Amino acid sequence: MPFLERKRQSVQVRGPALGLIETSSIARGLVVADAMVKRSPVQLLLVRPISPGKHVVLVSGDVAEVDEAMRAGIEAAGTTLVDKLELSQAATLLLGALGGAFTEAREALGIIETNSVASSLQAADAACKAAAVNLAELRLADGLGGKGYFIVAGDQADVEAALHAAATSIAPELLHSRELIARPHADLLPRLKVS
Repeated sequence: MPFLERKRQSVQVRGPALGLIETSSIARGLVVADAMVKRSPVQLLLVRPISPGKHVVLVSGDVAEVDEAMRAGIEAAGTTLVDKLELSQAATLLLGALGGAFTEAREALGIIETNSVASSLQAADAACKAAAVNLAELRLADGLGGKGYFIVAGDQADVEAALHAAATSIAPELLHSRELIARPHADLLPRLKVS
């Protein structure tokens, strides 16, 4: 899958709902993933260990399908449940980014870094719904010590509005960093997925 392999090929993420479960046990995380897809015909987007020794499962599908899968996953997680997130109407740009579709940068870039996968998804969803920005990059836990980050691109005023919406959509302790780059240099863009 492009999201896992960091390739620019696209896959269709069904949506409109997303569900995420993070566990403190890798082994239990695999049990959670199995329980979720056995209970409901959701699309598995992400099933993998994350640092430090935790596991994350991300699914997509219709609202009722994701809700049913989340109930099964939470039940299977039991005391290993660390975090969970259910977005019933995820932003279209967020669904596209999870499928590997990224857009090019424009006047400004905004970067949000969070302390968890769930908070990154929640903040990215809020940013995409708040302003006319493109979701230029999304990374969840992959070599990030369990953290996540995303980059939005657009006109500076829109990027600032998106950053504000993202930062206020999550608890303050989950926001690791919030940055704005006005008029990013052409040499920087090829180093990111936004060029």
